[in-house]
Amino acid sequence: MVTIYERTPGLSRRELLKRGGAGALLIISGSAVISPEHAWGLETSALKPETMATLIQVARDIYPHDQVPDRYYAVAVKGHDEMAGKDPAHKELIENGIADLDRKAGSGGYRALGWEEQRVALLRDLENSPFFQAVRGGLVVSLYNQKELWPIFGYEGESYSKGGYIARGFNDIEWL
Repeated sequence: MVTIYERTPGLSRRELLKRGGAGALLIISGSAVISPEHAWGLETSALKPETMATLIQVARDIYPHDQVPDRYYAVAVKGHDEMAGKDPAHKELIENGIADLDRKAGSGGYRALGWEEQRVALLRDLENSPFFQAVRGGLVVSLYNQKELWPIFGYEGESYSKGGYIARGFNDIEWL
């Protein structure tokens, strides 16, 4: 006999980590997004602070790394605020994309969805949109080019100045 258990919504792993201190409650104040628990803030100049707070969550959902604090995701999406200040079309793209996500998420918006799976499902529906492609494309560079994160990922940086990879562990398979 096979018993099928239906999954009931409860506390997701990501939600547990958020409440446990790995993720942070973000406070929106004036033109800033602030994390009082982890002592960092992000001032916005072109995009609404609510938009930036949602963008931080979107970034975390696109490239989820539980060991990476939110402040690095905030740094990664800050470029959208800077670009929005120079290009009204980019500002409209980001603001409308976030508004669309919030509308599709229902009451409370995208950030209020407790389950990562629910947020990712919304993002999958938008993955071919110019909004999603702009955010995802920017994150590839802006998130992973932060040297402070390299040790978390086990990346030692470029190797040319150190003699290349062949003489520095090219055949070292311990990392697998």
